[in-house]
Amino acid sequence: MARSAALSLLLLAVAGVGLAQTAPAPEPAIGGDGAIPARATRLPASASQGAMVIGNTHPAAIVEYAGRTLRVTPYGSFVFGIGRDATGEAVLRIKQPATGWIEHRIAITARDWPIERIDGVPPATVDPPKAIADRIEREQARVVAARERDDPRTGFAQRFAWPVEGRISGRFGNQRVYNGAPKSPHSGMDIAAPTGTPVKAPADGVVSFADAGLYLTGGTVVLDHGHGISSNFLHLSRIDVRPGDVVRQGEVIGAVGATGRVTGPHLHWGMNWFDVRIDPLLVLEHGK
Repeated sequence: MARSAALSLLLLAVAGVGLAQTAPAPEPAIGGDGAIPARATRLPASASQGAMVIGNTHPAAIVEYAGRTLRVTPYGSFVFGIGRDATGEAVLRIKQPATGWIEHRIAITARDWPIERIDGVPPATVDPPKAIADRIEREQARVVAARERDDPRTGFAQRFAWPVEGRISGRFGNQRVYNGAPKSPHSGMDIAAPTGTPVKAPADGVVSFADAGLYLTGGTVVLDHGHGISSNFLHLSRIDVRPGDVVRQGEVIGAVGATGRVTGPHLHWGMNWFDVRIDPLLVLEHGK
């Protein structure tokens, strides 16, 4: 990708709805004494629970957040996620070549999380016997490991597109009650569509996981967009990619299905920043 195209993609994300389209600052000039001057760090004042946030600083800066040292692009951009249950402030520490450590605080905006009741789910997927529970734990550990990838690719900075068109039948973060039993909050967004509907990559990435036979999630693909941002696509009836495949935005990666724990055909699209789950709908709204 050309430098000008990459610059236009690396935008600052703000919380909730909307996007501040602020281009990265120009490369700093080196002073007569050889010192590299500081560059203004750009971050939103607030971010919603479940948001993906893109900031910009000096390309040689060290950025720390939530116990991680964040990867910084050659243009000074970095990305992180705000968890569903995060409260208070997100605190980043940034050290540029010409500065000491500086704290940056982002107010976290709370959201309401409705309860979704889902009946008619096969009982063995809601309260599985020990042998099945052990299998689920092993399978989910493989998916978790795939999400730890930290590539320098910058697909995360693209304007994300819908992987499939359809009605939103389940929203990120809502408390799930299966057959009357409370379970974990919904980890992504469900999009209702007929079985066989092509599923397209919402942004560039590399396939870090693909398995057609997971017990809970059925046909499952994880697409890594770089810097810890990944998408996962669940309940697929068909998988058209393999681990290691490089995928461009809009390319077909599989097809909608009803595999795993479901009551009907749909695509579950989840997004993560490493182990932090983020809301795909917010990511889509950032690009409007």
